[in-house]
Amino acid sequence: MSISLPFPFPAGESRSDGLPLLRVDAAADPVDWIGRQRDVLRAALVEHGAAMVRGLGLRDPAALGMILHRLGASPVTEKEAFAPRQNYVDGVYSSATWPANQPMCMHHELSYALTFPSLLLFACLGAPTTGGATAVADSAAVLDALPPAVSGRFAREGWLLTRSYGNDIGASAAEAFGTDDRDGIESYCRANAIAFAWQPDGTLHTRQRRSAVLSHPVTGRRCWFNQIAFLNEWTIDPEIREYLLAEYGADGLPFNTFHGNGDPLSPETVQLINTVYEAHTVRRPWQTGDLLLVDNLRTAHSREAFQGPREVIVAMGEPLRPNDCSPTIEVTVP
Repeated sequence: MSISLPFPFPAGESRSDGLPLLRVDAAADPVDWIGRQRDVLRAALVEHGAAMVRGLGLRDPAALGMILHRLGASPVTEKEAFAPRQNYVDGVYSSATWPANQPMCMHHELSYALTFPSLLLFACLGAPTTGGATAVADSAAVLDALPPAVSGRFAREGWLLTRSYGNDIGASAAEAFGTDDRDGIESYCRANAIAFAWQPDGTLHTRQRRSAVLSHPVTGRRCWFNQIAFLNEWTIDPEIREYLLAEYGADGLPFNTFHGNGDPLSPETVQLINTVYEAHTVRRPWQTGDLLLVDNLRTAHSREAFQGPREVIVAMGEPLRPNDCSPTIEVTVP
C-alpha cells in the first residue's frame, strides 16, 4: 500500500472534526508496515501533532515496543508516575490506574519531570463498550487561546506541583521512584530539583517548580506544556475532594498545583484552562487494534470516562529535556 502526505482524513472531515486517520486495508505484519511508512508517519506528526492508524490489528504489548523501535525512538522509563501502571517491556506501560467513571483531563505525559517522552504511542488492545476515547488538543493553539493575563503569569512564574506519597492514594513513593530505599529516593529528588520532606508518619511530601511553556524543538512554536489543571484539587470530583481533605488535610492531597510563586489557583482559573482545552479537543472512538501517535509536546491528551472493559497501552519514547526547549523558567540542578 502506498500513501503520501498530507495525511488523509476520511471523506468530508477536517482537522476540526477529528484526528487525521489512515486506514490500512491489510497489514500482515504491523511492525514491518510501520517501519516502511516511518517517514510518512513522522511527517504527519510534524504537521498534525497526532494521527491514528486503523487496521493494523495490534494485539500485544511486545508489538508496540517493536513499533517504537521501528520508528527510531529510544524508550523512556517512567519516573514520578502519579498513578500505578504495569510495565510490559522497555517503555511500554498499561494505562494509568484511574476510575472508569472519572475522566482524565487534558495533560502532557510527565510534563513535571526533567526528562519526558516527546513521542507517545497508544495501542487499543480492547475497545470499551462506550466512551473511553483518548482525545487530543493542540497545545500551541491552547496557549494562543488562553487570556494573556493567565498565560503570561504562568510564563513568568512557572507552575508548582506538590505531592504527598504514602496515603494509599495514587502511586506510592516506591512506584513513582522505582525504589523503596530512602537514600535512593532522596538522591533522585536532589538530581531532579525536587524539594522533599519525610513526615513523622512516614509519608513523603515533595514540591517542584517547572516551566509552563516550552518551545517545540522542530517547529519552534510555543506550547502550553504542563499539568496545571489536571493535577489541581479543583479538577478532582467534588465528593472525592471533600473526602481527601477531611481524611488527609490540604497538605496531604496526593497532588495539587499552584502558581509558580506558591499562590493557590482559583476554581475559576482551573475551569478556564479546562474550558479552553475542550474548545480545542478532537476525539475519535477507539476500535480494537488502533494505533494513536502523539507528539507529547505539541499535543495534550485526555481519557474520557467509559463503560465496559478497556485495554489501551502506551509506549513512551524519544526523551527530551525541558531546558532544551527554551523554557520560560529554567530549572537548575546541582
